[in-house]
Amino acid sequence: MTAPTRTRGASIEKLEVAAYKVPTDYPESDGTYAWKATTLVTTHVTAGGRTGFGYSYADTATATLIRDLLASVATGRDALDVPGAWLAMVEAIRNLGRPGISSMAIAAVDTALWDLKAKLLDLPLCLLLGRVREEVPIYGSGGFTSYPIERLQEQLGGWARQGISRVKMKIGTHPEDDVARVRAAREAIGPETKLYVDANGAYTRVQALAQAERFAELGVVWFEEPVSSDDLEGLRFIRDRAPAGMVIAAGEYGYDHWYFRRMLDAGAVDTLQADATRCAGFTGFLRAATLADAHGTPLSAHCAPELHLHPSTTIQRLSPIEYFHDHVRIAHMLFEGVIEPQHGMLRPDLSRPGIGLELKRADAARYAV
Repeated sequence: MTAPTRTRGASIEKLEVAAYKVPTDYPESDGTYAWKATTLVTTHVTAGGRTGFGYSYADTATATLIRDLLASVATGRDALDVPGAWLAMVEAIRNLGRPGISSMAIAAVDTALWDLKAKLLDLPLCLLLGRVREEVPIYGSGGFTSYPIERLQEQLGGWARQGISRVKMKIGTHPEDDVARVRAAREAIGPETKLYVDANGAYTRVQALAQAERFAELGVVWFEEPVSSDDLEGLRFIRDRAPAGMVIAAGEYGYDHWYFRRMLDAGAVDTLQADATRCAGFTGFLRAATLADAHGTPLSAHCAPELHLHPSTTIQRLSPIEYFHDHVRIAHMLFEGVIEPQHGMLRPDLSRPGIGLELKRADAARYAV
């Protein structure tokens, strides 16, 4: 089967980048960090009369790197040769370092290139990549440590009432209060909804193990980053000793496949997490999925559920993906084509090519940096 005539020889003509800083609807914090705004970095890539849209959640320095370096790397390349463009960008940032801003910049461009390719072929991205499932399970994620108990219960309980059967809350800012907060969350969601907790690496090994026992009594089945994700021995220590039925998860700070390989080789997690906005886009995300599959380990997408929806349909060993409050709110504010969950699942809209999202530029303009 040959590609439509309009795609042959379609070269990338231009790459546009912008950044938007969106205030949170309430101060947000986890066990090791606090924030009052989230920065969205967007890219638009044009070729063959179509425009691809991609993005990352990152600092404005990411937009500067795209504008000053990556735009010239991508421009002029064959729009269908996404892996080639990805590798060229990875090579271009060699002296800048792969983790952090460099990988998040590549992510914003790579996701736009995949969106563009699917649009040139007039296909939803999930069909271009080759899906193994028609819908993707989610878990509601928020429950920030800055929330008073009433707001925590309202948010998590609201997701449970909507039919989202898994919810996650933040812990670790004040460890002495965490058991009481988890108990309050359990009261709000009832006995049937699965409860996840995320310490963002705030605990010591001994603290984490002691808390795991207490959390298990309240039906917690997922303990994310009980210790720092850089402490692979510590993660393995907790995983080996955690109560039966409690999943140990980490990986959201992975920027390249070497990071994921080290975590998997160490046997540090029951579920690996990867974030396409950090690990260099869909190309890096699918590499992480391949590594996880080779280790017999499920993969979960971290945050940005609208972005992760299409590639997640291609993953056989898929754990529920994160339906993160902050990013869902921004998506509804600034994107067209956002999918609403049904019975705790997201299903791609096959009537829309690419990732199915478009930036509402007029609405976004007020937040432009």
